[in-house]
Amino acid sequence: MDAKIKSLCDEIRQVSYDLHHYLGHGHLEKVYENGLCHRLSKAGLSVESQVPLDVFDEDGVLLGHYVADLVIEDLIIVEIKAVSRLRDEHCAQLLGYLKALKIEHGLLINFGAYRFEIKKFVFSKKPHINHLGSLSSFAA
Repeated sequence: MDAKIKSLCDEIRQVSYDLHHYLGHGHLEKVYENGLCHRLSKAGLSVESQVPLDVFDEDGVLLGHYVADLVIEDLIIVEIKAVSRLRDEHCAQLLGYLKALKIEHGLLINFGAYRFEIKKFVFSKKPHINHLGSLSSFAA
């Protein structure tokens, strides 16, 4: 992972943790989204909220419209949840957004649990060698 992405993820992680510490759990997703957008913008980062994205079939037919919570610096999608625990479908949702927007890096952040949760995802169509030496096209 390049240094810029790592640094950006670290900053988002710290700002998110601080927001969770301040607000606690129990608010709606929108409150955390607004808070994170405000704090990241205040820190000088480019933040887009409620970014529309379309999903197409291989022949170009539009299959659906979605909205990503935040896109930071055009490099990282942040999907925000306010649930008791993250589930596989939340991970799949973020991976779908990464693929649709053709962005490699994403963070799934859960503000709804007592303990702060954050997961980093990488989606790449480029085959690469993983740490075990086998070929793969997806890493999480």
